[in-house]
Amino acid sequence: MTGFESTVWTRMVIPAALVLVVQVAITQVQRDLGMPVFSAAHAQKDAKKPERETRRTPALRNKVYEKLSEAQAAAEAKDLAMAKSILDAMIAEGGKKALNSYELANVYNLYAFIQYSREDYAGALRSYEQVVSQPDIPLAMEINTRFTIAQLYFVQEEWQKGIDALELWFNMTDTPNANAYVLLAQGYYQVKDYNKALINVEKAISMQLEKGKIPKEQWYNLARFLYFEKNDVKNTVRTLEALLTYYPKKEYWVQVSHMYGEQKKEADQLAAMETAYVQSMLEKDSEQVNMAYLYLNGDVPYKAAKVMDKGLNNDSIEGTSKNWELVGASWRQSQELKKAIPAMEKAAAKSNKGELYARLGNVYLDNDEYKKAVSAINKGLSRGGVKRPDSARLVLGMAYFNSQQYDKARDAFEAAAEDERSEEYAKQWMAYMESELSRQKALQEEDAALQQMTEALTQPDTDEELEVEVSPEDVVNKKSD
Repeated sequence: MTGFESTVWTRMVIPAALVLVVQVAITQVQRDLGMPVFSAAHAQKDAKKPERETRRTPALRNKVYEKLSEAQAAAEAKDLAMAKSILDAMIAEGGKKALNSYELANVYNLYAFIQYSREDYAGALRSYEQVVSQPDIPLAMEINTRFTIAQLYFVQEEWQKGIDALELWFNMTDTPNANAYVLLAQGYYQVKDYNKALINVEKAISMQLEKGKIPKEQWYNLARFLYFEKNDVKNTVRTLEALLTYYPKKEYWVQVSHMYGEQKKEADQLAAMETAYVQSMLEKDSEQVNMAYLYLNGDVPYKAAKVMDKGLNNDSIEGTSKNWELVGASWRQSQELKKAIPAMEKAAAKSNKGELYARLGNVYLDNDEYKKAVSAINKGLSRGGVKRPDSARLVLGMAYFNSQQYDKARDAFEAAAEDERSEEYAKQWMAYMESELSRQKALQEEDAALQQMTEALTQPDTDEELEVEVSPEDVVNKKSD
């Protein structure tokens, strides 16, 4: 409580001191409530309306002033009991009839402050209502008191009464500032009148911008929430973009990225999230994993793999089977098979189902590691939980085929063909394999024939040797001759 100055005022400054008595209590309450403060001077300036009534405020008598000053001093010293007893005595001595309206208004004003200091908000409200019920009090005093009444209703969560009190205050002042509009917006928000809440908070924001000032962060946040509740994606995004202009925080980058996704603006969605990532704002596991998925959806698998790889290595991303699978899939899409394999091996080892072993077999096959592919897929099939056993058996058949285990390949393809989803493809592979085997057999036969021919050409010329040989019959015939 700021209180009176320690200076002892003379009778000539009593009227000015009185204004301070009133303003001190009200202003301190407003400050304590965290609400905007409207000074007496400001209220008087606001009150300059030609059509307003002219009030003749009763004089504050010296003896009353001295008692008020005594009570004020006790309140400043935090002797609230003493302050209250002085005020009680003022009422008891001559009753309310002994005090004029202005004097009573000051008494109730100090009562209100004492009650507020004791956190007796209901009592403070009753006393402030007594202040404004007095006739012919200074307009500045009434304006400030009515604003404090509205604030105290809000503190007690009596939202509609607070709204009504604040609307009455608006009717009494010419130039309410942006804070007052925000307070009214908060009241309407509490009673779920989002349209009126938006009108008032947007008014406050525009007033601030017109003055070349930056609207408060919480004002934009109130507007953002209200637009979001109305499912107004366009204005939610606009408000988030304004927040990022003045208050570039991680939460707003993440939120606007999500909202860009709602608008099907995938490039903007990725750019917003990436902006937060490169500034090291994304520390949570879920945020980094989401960043990786956005890269994958944006056809940038290499960056997705780098995000996951970094997070897994520095333990900011949990080393779950699913996360290792994601980094493995990202490396595979990036054609980095040597990096994809160890990631998929970890993913499969951490899983209690066979699905990831089946996928690991695919990666092995892509890397021409056929024996490892056979082992991984068989392990997956035996473990169970493979989503598409038919597809796994197709890959198994390919691995067997490439490792020249044709009988096992045929068995795998036949098993895959039992599922109509893979039947056609499996039969094509079997036809191709039979064709290939026939081709290989023909080649083998050609090779055998060629080998025989080669061997024949390299043997001695037996026909010429037979021509010089003399048979026994030739000898007998020669003798006869």
